[in-house]
Amino acid sequence: MGSTASGKSGTWRNWGGNVTVRPAREVTPASVDELAAAVRQAAEDGLKVKAVGSGHSFTSIAATDGVSIRPQLLTGIRDIDHQAMTVTVESGTPLKRLNMALAREGLSLTNMGDIMEQTVSGATSTGTHGTGRESASLAAQIKALELVTADGSVLTCSEKDNPEVFAAARVGLGALGVVTAITFAVEPLFLLAAREEPMPLDRVLAEFDQLRAENEHFEFYWFPHTGNTNTKRNNRSAGPAQPVSRLAGWFEDEFLSNGVFHAAQLLGRAAPAVVPTIARISSTALSARSYTDIPYKVFTSPRRVRFVEMEYAVPREALVDTLRELKAMVDRSGLRVNFPVEVRTAPADDIALSTASARDSAYVAVHMFRGTPYQAYFTAAERIFTAHEGRPHWGKVHTRDAEYFAEVYPRFGEFTALRDRLDPDRLFQNDYLRRVLGQ
Repeated sequence: MGSTASGKSGTWRNWGGNVTVRPAREVTPASVDELAAAVRQAAEDGLKVKAVGSGHSFTSIAATDGVSIRPQLLTGIRDIDHQAMTVTVESGTPLKRLNMALAREGLSLTNMGDIMEQTVSGATSTGTHGTGRESASLAAQIKALELVTADGSVLTCSEKDNPEVFAAARVGLGALGVVTAITFAVEPLFLLAAREEPMPLDRVLAEFDQLRAENEHFEFYWFPHTGNTNTKRNNRSAGPAQPVSRLAGWFEDEFLSNGVFHAAQLLGRAAPAVVPTIARISSTALSARSYTDIPYKVFTSPRRVRFVEMEYAVPREALVDTLRELKAMVDRSGLRVNFPVEVRTAPADDIALSTASARDSAYVAVHMFRGTPYQAYFTAAERIFTAHEGRPHWGKVHTRDAEYFAEVYPRFGEFTALRDRLDPDRLFQNDYLRRVLGQ
């Protein structure tokens, strides 16, 4: 990760290994005041500012050659309000820490993504989401947030205070300011019954609307070069809890999903011709399993095999066509794809640049093992996604620009106008934001 000491400079790399940058200086503020002072100092010195979380984005959204603000010391829970059912956390708090702290208090977020290494503000600012019939992304669960803006002032926003900032800053891409604290809605801790089972792709696509409508959280993984998927349904349960046994959990989550999977990736990278065979074996090796546990233990799983990812949100009704086109493309392309394609859904929300903004969405994510050439596959997939007016995840590989986003986001102009107001001199600008938001 390079040096993270305040003021020293080192090379920073993201988790996927595809973005490297050397900032002019690194700052690790221990308070909101220190952060505000660092922002004012950067402006005086003519340096750009970017806050960086855990580096889980595959885009250069957090990269800067100016001042890189590190979150390690802005962590912890400020307040749990059992009356209002909210939790307020410092922006650098890892999701893992938040989830564990809430569980100890008998509370939980309603929904979450499938990894929890990210910081709360990194995850929400890029629109991180899980899958849900009614429950939406992490950002959609935000009740209030605190933001240091370009002039060094601290702005609190919610539906009541600065509502126009609240409408945009929940998925703010780091373009409106540096988030310092987030208030999430929480609910009493509940149990989820998970059912994972293999299912032919044709059946999943034929029954997709029904599977989505019948389950609170439905997702599936399709294995390219095969007609096989693994489906996962999570629904609330009255109990009792029946966690995956430690041995089975280790075998399936660590050994199969990380250990053997990693070995298969290395083999596929070295000898692409064996990929279809690996895909057939791995997609049929999965057996059905059911377990019941608290939400974060069901929603999230460790991801130790490093990869690069592209994910697009397409209108939900376009999902079946999108996947059929993706499969036809892989089948005729001669590409060797060794990573399953992940499919999830989200209801429409009211956040300006959320990938589910004002439309019910289905997410299709394509992955490649780190170090494997991914451009040909991602380019062909992106052509399919954009033909369906897809919106790329802000933290995952894509080639879209402001002109494209102005067409697929009805509230794009609202966001850029707010940015003009809050950051007229583009203190929080970097190459990525220049491309996706325009000058």
